[in-house]
Amino acid sequence: MLGVAPGCSWARQESTVAEEPGVRRTVLVRGLEHPWGLAWLPDGDLLITERPGRLRLVRQGVLDPRPIAGLPPLLAMGQGGLLDVAVHPSFASNQLVYFTYVAGDAAANQTQVGRARLLDHRLEELSVIHRVKPPKPGGQHFGSRLLFLPDGTLLVSVGDGGNPPIQMEGKAIRLQAQNKASGLGKILRLNDDGSIPGDNPFRLDPGADPAVWSLGHRNIQGLAFDPLQQRIWASEHGARGGDELNQLVAGGNYGWPVVTHSREYFGPEISSLRSAPGYEDPRLVWTPAIAPSGLAMGSGRAVRAWKGDLFAGGLVSRDVRRIQLSPSGEVLEQSSLAVGARVRAVSEGPDGHLHVLTDEASDGALIRLEPAGSGSTP
Repeated sequence: MLGVAPGCSWARQESTVAEEPGVRRTVLVRGLEHPWGLAWLPDGDLLITERPGRLRLVRQGVLDPRPIAGLPPLLAMGQGGLLDVAVHPSFASNQLVYFTYVAGDAAANQTQVGRARLLDHRLEELSVIHRVKPPKPGGQHFGSRLLFLPDGTLLVSVGDGGNPPIQMEGKAIRLQAQNKASGLGKILRLNDDGSIPGDNPFRLDPGADPAVWSLGHRNIQGLAFDPLQQRIWASEHGARGGDELNQLVAGGNYGWPVVTHSREYFGPEISSLRSAPGYEDPRLVWTPAIAPSGLAMGSGRAVRAWKGDLFAGGLVSRDVRRIQLSPSGEVLEQSSLAVGARVRAVSEGPDGHLHVLTDEASDGALIRLEPAGSGSTP
């Protein structure tokens, strides 16, 4: 059940969430190694990333045994490796594929955004269109989701760099989330060639990274666009509790680590502030943590009842949370679609049904979720 605090726009999760009855789980592909991101091609085929550094193709429902060739060298360490993948809105004519990955070494690494053409099971004309600065140490908190907006620009989520005791410039690295000159702990907005949109909110701020679109984020691993309400949503990892669902706005500061519901993993508060002027409140807080990864918006094409609902994957909760929203974007209700495995990515397929990737070391799977016996067609 959800409790909404008077006068606040956030809702806090305090108790067990009811399970949606009669959800059918169909395993479509298995045998993946830490699958991380997925992107549908116009013909219904599917690209899947594996974090150790492989890009896979599911053709007519069958996993091609050959990884797609042409990826750049990358660092597969800790939470890093090959991460998200997206296809250009005009992929049918330009064959452009975008992906995020980690480059560097254990002492200095960064999230990079690559772009290439997918031709004959190979990536050609590879270029790096963005490198997140500054480089960071360690293998934690890279983000990293990609989302094309209707105006053709690309959002990129970037993590804050890691937990204590990881430092940068003699301070906890997570403080970079409040530093506009840093790409860490941010949503970045790029043109499709990596250039900076002229209307980015901090483009003219002296010293700011002009790619920054919003700040104060810990580790966003879910991004979704609502075409009906023209809203952008993000699901974000907290530390010990305090996972968040946020409605994103250009120039918004989402508080981390100054304003947060999270606690240190070893117990004490990170901050005494839960809400403060100048910071955006989350719409939903998960405590205990579900470890949200993957976020999708229901179109209602296959399941009418799910139109306009958000679906957030959970690594720790091992489910997908169905989040029902009011027209103004307030959280009304939450329920659970049981998966029984760590959910890393969530997407609505061409058939209108939800598809999830389960994050397993040797038997990760692509699973379709649908109401059993719904007979659901538009």
